[in-house]
Amino acid sequence: MILIADSGASKSDWMLIDNNGEQMSFQLVGLNPYYLSTNETINILSKELTPFIDTKKIDEIYFYGAGCSSLYKCMMMEEAFQNIFKNASIHIESDLLGAARALFGDNEGITCILGTGSNSCYYDGNKIVNNVVSLGYFFGDEGSGAHMGKNFIKDYLLGNLPEKLQEKFKKDYNYTRDNILDAVYNLPYPNRFLASFCEFYADNLSDKYIFELITNSFREFFINQVEKYKKIREVPLRFTGSVAFYFEPLLHQVSNEFNLKISRIIRSPINALAEYHKNN
Repeated sequence: MILIADSGASKSDWMLIDNNGEQMSFQLVGLNPYYLSTNETINILSKELTPFIDTKKIDEIYFYGAGCSSLYKCMMMEEAFQNIFKNASIHIESDLLGAARALFGDNEGITCILGTGSNSCYYDGNKIVNNVVSLGYFFGDEGSGAHMGKNFIKDYLLGNLPEKLQEKFKKDYNYTRDNILDAVYNLPYPNRFLASFCEFYADNLSDKYIFELITNSFREFFINQVEKYKKIREVPLRFTGSVAFYFEPLLHQVSNEFNLKISRIIRSPINALAEYHKNN
């Protein structure tokens, strides 16, 4: 049996494929080696996976994860999986390669991820050839939920939101200044917290401030990421991630401003990755 996972910062999507080709999908929390120790990852896998998966029957594991771009971080994840899946051949790759394989298969193109965080690459149909550096939620992640959240929460705390929007957010979330600062500076996963307001944006998309918050964040992504690729006007441009998926019309609008056409947007790579590994 094959176990495939695509993990972002907030959640991970999983697909189990048995020897008859039958598929079972499920979702867990995000597993990122930048935020979890090896032992913490082992504990999550033990608690969430082992109750309903016979680990001895898993032959291959393909884990594509945010934070799995360096050899050291990949080795951390491999050690965690080996502790649980004793008989499996384990492959740890970046979520960016997973997105590229899901969006392009064996063909070339520019792959973009817009979710809790953001990333991009030029993929030649086999491997990632060029990756504009992603600086994370503090310095980068343009176009992502965390980037929008950072700008939105700053304006909320400073009282710079339109009055009706300020009051609506206060009523819906009831956060104090201390609650917010604690979540950002003291509690685990500040990026998840900052990215947790996308539903509020979607519910208030008719508000000019929200519209500009999202489109300006997308513009920064195109300027700092997409436009940096020399082949951007020669190969297809495709996106994955919840932010790209739910704000698709706005993303197309911004891409048109740069005279670029997005040929495909998917919410999650997991189904396409299952097909990829069935054929490769």
